[in-house]
Amino acid sequence: MSSKKWLLMFACSVLIIVFAIAGFNFITDPFGVFGDRFFNWYSYNFTQNPRVAKIAYLDRHHEKYDSYLIGSSSTSSLSVERLNKYMNASFYNMFMYGADIYDVEQTVKYIVKNFTVKNIVLNIGPINAEKYNKESHPLTDNLHAKTDGSSLARFYVKYLFANPNYGLAKIRSFYRDGYLPQVFDVFDVPTGAYDKSARDIERIQDLEDYKENYPVFSNYPRFNYEFAHIDDFIGSVREIKLLCDENDINLTVIFFPLYYGHYKAFNPERLEEIYSKLAGITDFWDFSVHPLCTDPRFFYDATHFRNALGDMALARIFGDETVYVPEDFGHYVTPVNVLKQVEKYQAGHVFDDSGYTIKVPVLLYHHLDETAGGSLVISKERFEAQIRALAEAGYTGVSLQQLVDYVEKGRELPEKPVLITFDDGYASNYEIAYPILKKYNMKAAIFVIGSSVGKDRYKDTGYPIIPHFGYEEAREMIASGLIEIQSHTYDMHQSADYELNTARTAMSRLEGESEKAFMQAVRDDFTRSKKDIEEQTKSPVIALSYPLGRYSDLTEALLREMGVKITLSTEPGINTLIKGLPQCLRALKRIAAREDTSPETLIKMLGGP
Repeated sequence: MSSKKWLLMFACSVLIIVFAIAGFNFITDPFGVFGDRFFNWYSYNFTQNPRVAKIAYLDRHHEKYDSYLIGSSSTSSLSVERLNKYMNASFYNMFMYGADIYDVEQTVKYIVKNFTVKNIVLNIGPINAEKYNKESHPLTDNLHAKTDGSSLARFYVKYLFANPNYGLAKIRSFYRDGYLPQVFDVFDVPTGAYDKSARDIERIQDLEDYKENYPVFSNYPRFNYEFAHIDDFIGSVREIKLLCDENDINLTVIFFPLYYGHYKAFNPERLEEIYSKLAGITDFWDFSVHPLCTDPRFFYDATHFRNALGDMALARIFGDETVYVPEDFGHYVTPVNVLKQVEKYQAGHVFDDSGYTIKVPVLLYHHLDETAGGSLVISKERFEAQIRALAEAGYTGVSLQQLVDYVEKGRELPEKPVLITFDDGYASNYEIAYPILKKYNMKAAIFVIGSSVGKDRYKDTGYPIIPHFGYEEAREMIASGLIEIQSHTYDMHQSADYELNTARTAMSRLEGESEKAFMQAVRDDFTRSKKDIEEQTKSPVIALSYPLGRYSDLTEALLREMGVKITLSTEPGINTLIKGLPQCLRALKRIAAREDTSPETLIKMLGGP
């Protein structure tokens, strides 16, 4: 073969490889710059680089929105849904990784120039003065060329000929994707925010357990903030303010909450300069420093505050009194009070959760009878002795709704609360337990199996079961003001002895069952359970007790989506409820009361002397 022919073949091979890479990157489009027409997986693209992928998304969908949230990734914790309600708007969360105010300014300029904009909420903080116009990676940390005005041709070429491993990773992730967010797709596309469906159902009650799960709070990293870009920071905010004024756009500026380990390293003199200069440009809401910021349970990690804390901030701004907001949380900063606000950084806050937490034991019962029998059947005599002991020890029976009101609205509970629960809905709950509860004025919650309500036979078979009370008895108990009727599923607590096919004894996946099929089964079952109870009792269903105590992140996320505010496990222990953190109502622990549990032992189990 001649050298000329060899060179031609080599050149053709190179061209084929080059075009193959370009075609592969265009099809997989791991950063979403070409519209992701084949995968249509925006959540993945946003996760790779939200600065780029969100602009590409909005170029096609901006007509759905008229207002924008923008700032660093903590901005995700400010609810788009709440802002839409408060401001009668359609918000999109344009947050990006990092805290580079240059990128924020350029993105605001692009949005205002190209889209219809009524409101901009700018979520920033002193740390925005730490860096300016720094790009750590040319593919994952850069702005879209449309945003920064650079060459579009070079921009698209860069992504066309990027390392194909990005596309291969997207393909591998596509086949591993599930319903809950994973590290490769952490965004909720319609709102632009992080998908917190898994983070917001995790257990956060016990402080020491939380620190063990998130060791960063036990050994908080030391930050050295020089605030070398104060003038750049102030200049960008000034540009955004002028742009909004010129275009009749309502601008709201927020300083986001910071964990105290973060803010205590700030230089007070430089901090005063930031606050004073910013107040000279615009008034702003400051949530960055407050005693609540010493509690790590209000933070996902070292730098990101929980959605619940964001809800409190927005409730303070818009005067929503239906949401619990700690006293003195959030201040409207003006040139008049700016120095007083800066002084709070030096207040030396000490962790103290006594004002917004309470211990709540939950008791678990099943069937009662004149005499005991088996591990789950308690005698009438023993049950009354236990309830009498509770009353004499000063315990007050509380309702599920009272727990919700404590957490969501800050309404106080009695000094010694106890939640009494019954699983399954046996007739003995009405015939034996209810009269005793009335005698001692104790509230309780009964979790019924929908398919067994009012029956003494297993579903449509002739197999006898322990009788269950019906909805007529349920209505009578509810009318007393002492009893709540809630869900123990409709038919996810089956008996393996009586089912022809594989029995679903708990709310968990069957062998070989797909995630999609299981999700549909959970949704169908709870929807039917909720519908039956609410239609028959005219009382809302806000809680579910897990059959056999079995639950998962998936069931917790699904039930939360369907409006279940409280779930209960069978794990032993006493619960810590935290005002403002709805996650503390997930998978509540319960203390099983048995026939051999003496009244004295029961009181000790509940934390009494």
